Amino acid sequence: MEQAIQQLSQMISEAGDIVFFGGAGVSTASGIPDFRSAHGIYSGAQGRSYEEMLSHGYFMRHEDVFWAFYKNVMLYPDAQPNAAHRALKRLEEQGKLSAILTQNIDGLHQLAGSSRVYELHGTVHRNYCMRCGEMVDLAYVAEAEGTPKCPVCGQRLKPDVVLYGENLDDDVVADALAAIRKCDLLIVGGTSLVVQPAAGMIMYRRPSCKLALINRDETPYDDHADLVIHHDLGAVLDAVIPGC
Repeated sequence: MEQAIQQLSQMISEAGDIVFFGGAGVSTASGIPDFRSAHGIYSGAQGRSYEEMLSHGYFMRHEDVFWAFYKNVMLYPDAQPNAAHRALKRLEEQGKLSAILTQNIDGLHQLAGSSRVYELHGTVHRNYCMRCGEMVDLAYVAEAEGTPKCPVCGQRLKPDVVLYGENLDDDVVADALAAIRKCDLLIVGGTSLVVQPAAGMIMYRRPSCKLALINRDETPYDDHADLVIHHDLGAVLDAVIPGC
């Protein structure tokens, strides 16, 4: 482990443009569970899977049940950034980190102070009216009794997150790919790299770009990496990006 830490430290020292790509494992230390491993099947809806409950079709057909589920298991308004978020902020302050690409929707990177964050799957902090376009924040949704409605026209609100069956935002994808193609070190952490198309984006890096993978478990891309560390993400980043 010590040798891997030293190797990653050297890679960071030699890099001029670093991009971090993260998933659910970045936020588990903040009390936000990885719903695939922690929950599996939602027992309160006749055994329906998370994928079905969080699909666009289910949202459109069963608005009230969707919102009850979403508010109960997807919103963590009191969550705070952890060691991984803070270490990445320090790396940005050092002028090394140019962008964060995240599959998470919790907004914790921004709360930690990171400035260039591409949210591939959207964010719980924005919700919009499907009729008039009015935007409301997380607090409005979380505090609403039952199904939240647009405060302007009273119609259907939708979380600004990518539900199953929806496409990623083209502009966000374009910006994220541009960052990957430009960097000379791509650090991937806290993700199993199985959710497509986001996971496949790491293969768009230049041949000269080094790849470091930090995840507790193996990923389908381990063989493509220059360095693989199967350990706690926050502990690794804290060790290679120490605070003052």
